Amino acid sequence: MAEYLSPGVYVEEFDSGGQPLEGSSTSTAGFIGLAQRGAIQGLPELITSFADFRRLYGSYLSENEFGEYRFLAYAVEHFFINGGSRCYVMRVAPPNAKSASNVSEGSEGGAVLHITAKNPGAWGNQIRIVLEPDSKAKTQIYDVLEGNTYRVKNSAGFNAGDVVSFIDGESVVYNRVVSAQDNEIKLKNALEGDVVDQNLLPEKILATSEFNIHVFYGDEAETFEKVSLNISAPNYIDKVLARSAIVNVSVQADHLDQESILPPVQVISGGEAVLLSYQITLSGGSDGSAGQLSAADYNGEDLGPGKRSGIQAFIDNEEVSIIAAPGITDPNVQLTLVAHCENVKSRIAVLDIPRDKTKVADVLTHRNIFDSSYAAMYHPWLQVFDPLDKRNIYIPPSGSVVGVFSRSDQTRGVHKAPANEVIRGTVGLDVQYNKGEQDILNPKGVNLIRTFTGQGIRVWGARTCSSNTLWKYVNVRRLFIFLEESIKNGTNWVVFEPNDEQLWARVHRTIDAFLTRVWRDGALMGSSPSEAFYINIGRSTMTQDDIDNGRLICVIGVAPVKPAEFVIFRITQKTNEE
Repeated sequence: MAEYLSPGVYVEEFDSGGQPLEGSSTSTAGFIGLAQRGAIQGLPELITSFADFRRLYGSYLSENEFGEYRFLAYAVEHFFINGGSRCYVMRVAPPNAKSASNVSEGSEGGAVLHITAKNPGAWGNQIRIVLEPDSKAKTQIYDVLEGNTYRVKNSAGFNAGDVVSFIDGESVVYNRVVSAQDNEIKLKNALEGDVVDQNLLPEKILATSEFNIHVFYGDEAETFEKVSLNISAPNYIDKVLARSAIVNVSVQADHLDQESILPPVQVISGGEAVLLSYQITLSGGSDGSAGQLSAADYNGEDLGPGKRSGIQAFIDNEEVSIIAAPGITDPNVQLTLVAHCENVKSRIAVLDIPRDKTKVADVLTHRNIFDSSYAAMYHPWLQVFDPLDKRNIYIPPSGSVVGVFSRSDQTRGVHKAPANEVIRGTVGLDVQYNKGEQDILNPKGVNLIRTFTGQGIRVWGARTCSSNTLWKYVNVRRLFIFLEESIKNGTNWVVFEPNDEQLWARVHRTIDAFLTRVWRDGALMGSSPSEAFYINIGRSTMTQDDIDNGRLICVIGVAPVKPAEFVIFRITQKTNEE
């Protein structure tokens, strides 16, 4: 409580009403799959365009090399073509994929710098590193003191352990700094001859020896200026190159002769005198082989925050509301993906059916593996143009469908069933199913994509893989995800507030205002808010034991809108007698 110690007027602010509750995003997608490059461990990367994807993860993969595992790039491309705006991507790589390096495997060479590509893949073989000698600090010597110590014009930038060069206009002598403070520099060895130069434009210079690193990969280039091999310097190469998005660099201390006094580029080059530049190329990078992939690579490992891989990497992500592993139809992977969605309860999985399963019985065999309201299944595969092979190919529908989800959310709202929507960028279907076949598949929860004359190729189903009829529609499940996440994220302010009638009233007002807005947007049934939802909070939902144990219980009931899946017009013949 505020203290009032002296006479005066005090103005104080306090909250009496409910906090505005903002709806959570429902159109952010997540994708898992093989790519040319990209991290295989850590957090999924945010992608806002296909150009972003190509910059971070590379381009299309070869069918001959990766077969059915190559569809991530196509799925992300068609996600954006179909109206998606942002997604997170997690790369998977075969266990035998290798990172390119400047040190060959099994080599006993004494390379001072160990440079590897940031992540596995043959892409790293195209990386080129150029080193150029440079200096971060130069000064002139004003006086010679005792014990190899020199008074200089300015000792800023000189660190203990730095290699320095003394240039007198005719020759260059290298030395090492022992200490530098208050414009006095102590060197390891004494400088010979007359080293003092007090001229306004000096001819004799004491300079540090550093180097610039230029890293090139395709159109990407990174430059790191004035880096050092001195571990105690703030510009030590390990610290500076940690910012690189292309390479990892480490100094091999065992191969670094601490007694020798040579400029760093000469040390890195193995003793070769370098005047202008020294180039390093990487090799040995490999994409691995598709035959080495297994469900375990997609399922991933949970090694703790920031070290998860595969599907497990999305545990740390709270933005994704739709997730897919394009083209991966292994039931072990799909079941793990569905289990992940059921555990986090904030996203839904979009599943593909194997392309070779075209008969109704075969499709149902695959469908019957699943029973979850957090999964939706789509078929058949889509015919699109492949920019890599310059021909039409068939890709799994999940990437395009997730884009349709996102587009429908943005144009109509999450309550609108993402069906009867045109799939963009598609020229045909792998299989043309008819109404009779859909009569069998639709009630089982298989959402078909069909061609209609004059209406293009459309998503013609909106069912989940659940046997519970309350949750059979995709939009109902996604609406509840939206409501639950919005209420959870928007009511954090309630935690640790006094659990009394005043708080209950504020919570009630907060949720009532939010659900009223949702009802006005057309997401809830009823001609009035009272018909669309109810909110119970207070003594009717909590016992004294709940209150004593710090529990605030609010019961909310909503009436979601259901899609008009079957439109029936009953027509009869009107007679005069009627």
